[in-house]
Amino acid sequence: MDRNLLGNNVITQIGLVVRDIEKTSRAYADFFGVAKPDWFWTDGPEVAKTEYGGQRSNARAKLAFFDMGSLQLELIEPDENPSTWREALEQNGEGFHHIAFVIEGMKEKIELLGSNGHKLLQKGEYTGGRYAYIDTSSELKLLIELLENDR
Repeated sequence: MDRNLLGNNVITQIGLVVRDIEKTSRAYADFFGVAKPDWFWTDGPEVAKTEYGGQRSNARAKLAFFDMGSLQLELIEPDENPSTWREALEQNGEGFHHIAFVIEGMKEKIELLGSNGHKLLQKGEYTGGRYAYIDTSSELKLLIELLENDR
């Protein structure tokens, strides 16, 4: 089979939603014997231009990243605004949120995945690129995040 909707099959990141990023990042740092990364806020609405469920959202989140060899672990503590992060935390509690892939051609990939029955849940910008969360749960049993970095 030579069909690859993303053009990439390398998982770049695993994302977890958490209620307390400071406590959880300390637990991971202690568990792995590594330095605790500093957390930071996602960009504000004027930069992020976040859309959730097709509507503008002021959603922000605290993020912390652990580089674990070829895979990155992302911790996400969402604010109170509507987002896929907030929804996941409220519906499922803390834990797994997504796996991520670096891609090229964000708009085209979103359209291609949509035409294959995979709904766009949230998208936005970050300094240096853009992201999109796609609901692939009916077939793949999880959400995927597309990451496109500026060149």
